[in-house]
Amino acid sequence: MCTPEELRELFLFEHLSPEQLDTLCREGHVVEIEPGPLYTEGEPATCFYVLISGEVVMSKMSGGEDIQISRTSQKGVYAGAWQAYLGDLGSDTYPASMRAVTRSRFFVLDAEVFGRLVREWFPMAVHLLEGLFIGNQNSRQVLDQRERLLALGSLSAGLTHELNNPAAAAVRATSALRDRVSHMRRKLQVIASGVYDAEAITTLIRLQDEAAELVAKAPTLTPLEAADREDAIADWLDDHGIAQSWELASPFVAAGFDVDWLEKVSARVDASILESAVRWLFYTVETELLMNEIGDSTTRVSTLVEAARQYSQMDRAPHQRADLRELIDSTLVMLGRKIGDGVDVVREYDPALPALPVYAAELNQVWTNLIDNAVAAMDGSGTLTVRTRRDGDDAVVEIADTGPGVPEDIRTRIFEPFFTTKAVGEGTGLGLDISWRIVVKKHHGSLTVRSVPGDTVFEVRIPLEAPTPEVPPATD
Repeated sequence: MCTPEELRELFLFEHLSPEQLDTLCREGHVVEIEPGPLYTEGEPATCFYVLISGEVVMSKMSGGEDIQISRTSQKGVYAGAWQAYLGDLGSDTYPASMRAVTRSRFFVLDAEVFGRLVREWFPMAVHLLEGLFIGNQNSRQVLDQRERLLALGSLSAGLTHELNNPAAAAVRATSALRDRVSHMRRKLQVIASGVYDAEAITTLIRLQDEAAELVAKAPTLTPLEAADREDAIADWLDDHGIAQSWELASPFVAAGFDVDWLEKVSARVDASILESAVRWLFYTVETELLMNEIGDSTTRVSTLVEAARQYSQMDRAPHQRADLRELIDSTLVMLGRKIGDGVDVVREYDPALPALPVYAAELNQVWTNLIDNAVAAMDGSGTLTVRTRRDGDDAVVEIADTGPGVPEDIRTRIFEPFFTTKAVGEGTGLGLDISWRIVVKKHHGSLTVRSVPGDTVFEVRIPLEAPTPEVPPATD
């Protein structure tokens, strides 16, 4: 039974009028609870609880672990749907979990009743609390947006740098190609003047075709092998009286030429036109190599643009089926400059992992935060490993680094907002908090970490089949 006298002994209600206490008893009820859970974090918040006697423990999920945040037997402590008076502004789920440690008695009000009574009895307090709540919420949104803009600025700078290199290479190659084509036109003019007979011209054309085929099949040489071959070709050219051998040797090696092939050229043309034939082949080789360079550069630009489009999910629905491997690869491309040459990137992808219904652009932000933190932890040198696999009804993504690890005493706090181990000005402490909310709140998954020195792994779990987001009804 609920009595006004018992409620008045609770500090929360000690200054209420007799009429208000009678209303509470009429609208609420007293329950006795055996040791065990009262409610679980994330469940719909339906009741407001006030402890009359007994002992309770409050806990909250952090980094995939249920962390005890308080334990008390203080009479009058309250929990549950305490934000009900905020209406639509407040959370409609329990923000933490609570369980009774011993047999306990509670005064219980339905959330809707609790919210209505607080708004009727304490309107000024509700306005003040609404202002505090909205202010904190706006601050979080502003800082979240700043975190995203900082990440975007860093990515944009990296992408600009990555695009500039192949674009500049293509411009240089185009200029050089124009010069080589000009030389070939002058050679054609000499050929057309009648210096070479028909048989010599036919031989030159065949050698030109063979040289172009060699360029396409040129082997990859080590720097030492390339240097040895350049020396051999330069010596051969000098022995045959061909000037500027040092200028010709490097392109010939890049095209796959060797001394044996040049001997075949010497055997097929008259000695009087050997130097002219070699230079004709040089222009052919340089033209092919420059066109390859232009092709490689423009392909690189296209790849970067495609990676940027994939990363931003431009012109795509926010919620869609996406291949996690493609999302991760686009993020790695976007972060290529930040990752640097000192970090080895290892991809261990499960080819059988199906596409998932996800918010792709927001997941890319998760990969960005986790990879950026991993690279920062390794201080520019180490191994970054990205794995994907299927585990039952979940898709699992692991991002591992060989850095010094996350100390055990802060491991449970790294997903808290504003918590950071970076120096002042280097981090806002929101990256992992944002990532946790995207994975857990939006995708109904989990984000956890396990760490020892030399092996830190952040594990993201996402259900293979998540609930389809609700679409608001169309309005006229």
